[in-house]
Amino acid sequence: MTDLSDDYRGEYPIVVEGLRNAFGEHVVHEDLSLKVRKGEVLGVVGGSGTGKSVLMRSIIGLQPPAAGSVEVLGHDMMADHDGDDIDIRSRWGVLFQGGALFSTLTVEENVEVPLKQFYPELSDRLRSEIARFKVRLSGLPEEAAFKYPSELSGGMKKRAGLARALALDPELLFLDEPTAGLDPIGAAAFDNLTRELKETLGLTVFLITHDLDTLYAVCDRVAVLADRQVIAVGTIPELLALDHPWIQEYFNGPRGRAALAAKGDPEVETAMDSAGNTGA
Repeated sequence: MTDLSDDYRGEYPIVVEGLRNAFGEHVVHEDLSLKVRKGEVLGVVGGSGTGKSVLMRSIIGLQPPAAGSVEVLGHDMMADHDGDDIDIRSRWGVLFQGGALFSTLTVEENVEVPLKQFYPELSDRLRSEIARFKVRLSGLPEEAAFKYPSELSGGMKKRAGLARALALDPELLFLDEPTAGLDPIGAAAFDNLTRELKETLGLTVFLITHDLDTLYAVCDRVAVLADRQVIAVGTIPELLALDHPWIQEYFNGPRGRAALAAKGDPEVETAMDSAGNTGA
């Protein structure tokens, strides 16, 4: 892996080393390593089948890897901690692709689920107040708390899922394709919300996406999955300086240039022009 910022000496709340994930004879990851910096929004990109969601699920303990190590907030996710995993799981929130809301529960009741699991001593009234606050924090109107998922638009479902992910005041936030299926206006609004929450709450965000606009608008760095590994981690200008064909096709193709035009980042534009001129 090429880590373009190896001189960083801060904290790494997520450290993955030598990860191997396989389904039968099909190997998804082999000797994959990745470090996520505290307080950053790390975008994770890669072609279809590169295992972006599998990587996320391995980090949060839903997909036990065949080999390697995963450390989250100083906690060895591969070790047997006799129930300590419950405590570590309360320190992150996850927005799964599609929201993964319980269809028979209202938005408020969905947000209350992790509160009931981790803080059963809370009174019904306090739990309800916390849930409604998280609903507003996600950008939904308060009346949305009383609606069922079937009554919500796609964008509202995403925000309801985000409200549930924020229920426990997490340190880490995992977002799996948060803008997939949203119109450009809704996607831009979700990007802005992600950045605001990161800055306001001091979150570290692990964000899987294929949306170039999201990468430019939200991400501090980007990790690229290819060849069963994380092949590079860096800012977009740093990635554009590499000659890997997938990176060049992804960031320097028509969609990448369209995203750049919308962003208007001179540093990225210079990197793109340089890559194009050198034939990278």
